[in-house]
Amino acid sequence: MSYKIIIDSCGEFLPEWKKDTRFSSVPLTLNVGGYEIVDDETFDQKDFLRRVAECPECPKSACPSPQSYREEFDCDADHIYAVTLSAELSGSYNSAVAGKNMLHEEKPEKKIYVFNSRSASIGQTLIGMKIQECEEEGLSFEETIAAVERYIKTQITYFVLETLDALRKNGRLTGVKALVATALKIKPVMQSTDDGNICQIDQARGINKALSRMVEHIVANTRDPENRILAISHCNCPERGRMLLEELKTRLAPKAAFLLDTAGVSSLYASDGGVIVVV
Repeated sequence: MSYKIIIDSCGEFLPEWKKDTRFSSVPLTLNVGGYEIVDDETFDQKDFLRRVAECPECPKSACPSPQSYREEFDCDADHIYAVTLSAELSGSYNSAVAGKNMLHEEKPEKKIYVFNSRSASIGQTLIGMKIQECEEEGLSFEETIAAVERYIKTQITYFVLETLDALRKNGRLTGVKALVATALKIKPVMQSTDDGNICQIDQARGINKALSRMVEHIVANTRDPENRILAISHCNCPERGRMLLEELKTRLAPKAAFLLDTAGVSSLYASDGGVIVVV
């Protein structure tokens, strides 16, 4: 059976996926002070971060239209899967479901499933990898859905950012206390919740101490690390990302590990210097 995996542009693509027609990305759009950027293969992170630094307004994102998803779903693949960023953080999931319903009105026989990642960024990448693994092992459409949904329930997304301004100003920190210790350089350690929201689990003074705290939480909460894949995305801080990768590889000994730079939407919310870890 042939398959197609569609990931909205908040999810980072592995290098080999960019040349594989079984994978495609549905772009969100970014807006920096009225300047619109399509988050596709043309995204220029350096230019984006420069514009953000120079703009007094907070950058914003807009989810893909249902029609965009419908067009991606209308393909020759037997099994079609979409992976969106958390439905608690974006309308991308609802848009994908609407796009699926639109196509089903014309082609009800199409096998399409939309995964709410309850995560973002590199978490979506790992979900795409899990779908591919299941398909390559010969699992049925229904078996793949069940296996991937089980996997999603085991995922925890951790992150430490230089600033939470983009998340806060765009309403992505519902339930998280506003930080009043900016002058003290307090950096919160954040993680995803079971329903795909965001919560604060720790904090420290300075980015390096916050990263160390995050590592301790990851090590303490990761079950069966030898059977898991460690994935890290970073926004314009490769050395920080590599340091985290090596530290966690040493502490966890996962079966595989990789590091990617953030794409457009992830760069917006991670902001310059942010790191995201999923295992």
